[in-house]
Amino acid sequence: MDRLKVCMSGVSGWAGRALVPAIIESDDMELVGAVSRKYAEKPLSDVTGNLTHKLTISGSVEQALKVKTDVLIDYTSPEAVKDNILAAVKKGVHCVVGSSGLTDGDYREIDEASKISKVGVVAAGNFAISAALLLRFATMAARYMPSWEILDYASDGKPDAPSGTARELAYRLSKAGNPKFEVPPEKIIGPKESRGLTLNGNQIHSIRLPGHVIGAEVIYGKPDERLILKYDGGSGAAPYIEGTFLAVRKVNGMVGLTRGLDNLLDL
Repeated sequence: MDRLKVCMSGVSGWAGRALVPAIIESDDMELVGAVSRKYAEKPLSDVTGNLTHKLTISGSVEQALKVKTDVLIDYTSPEAVKDNILAAVKKGVHCVVGSSGLTDGDYREIDEASKISKVGVVAAGNFAISAALLLRFATMAARYMPSWEILDYASDGKPDAPSGTARELAYRLSKAGNPKFEVPPEKIIGPKESRGLTLNGNQIHSIRLPGHVIGAEVIYGKPDERLILKYDGGSGAAPYIEGTFLAVRKVNGMVGLTRGLDNLLDL
């Protein structure tokens, strides 16, 4: 069986530094491309510290995809991810998207482009299996708990808010229905900002503090009862490897956009 030819965009980032060695050591993948604007034209060993990693890093996805590639993994920035994915899709390359910052409109555009090119795109705000379970359980709970709000946790250095995890929660929860409010957020007395951001009918409160890495919480309420579902991520990127690899192995046989890693799990 031929190994999947993988290009990693964002090799010098937090997730990329963990994923690159794992890809190289896997039995069914081959790293054929690496992208980082900061390390463009430098050997991959400058990032990994392993002198056997001699692949030359490209400065752009377009440059890296001149080599035959089956799947692009993108863990870059909100400013770069959309163009990266559209460039890959146009070349007929499947994509696994771990970068945050994409809007619902961006996802619609990516879905349309991927269907035209007959390739698959798997996008998740968070590729940790535990975060995927939160997404699924939160959607299930919304069928029985009619009122909820989302808390979005991250370090004070995270520039985008809400996080991709919180955006994905809001999108999926909106499919279960809109939460019920006795006093709708737009009708409160006082600053509207105190009720957080309204996204897909959900209220999201983004907290950015030192000591946090990434996390999300959905708080549900009914008369005389509460339910809290919470995901907390640590400082290491290892939990993202399993989920990302699951997506890489499945996306090659897909067409169109799939949002949420939980859709790939046997639940």
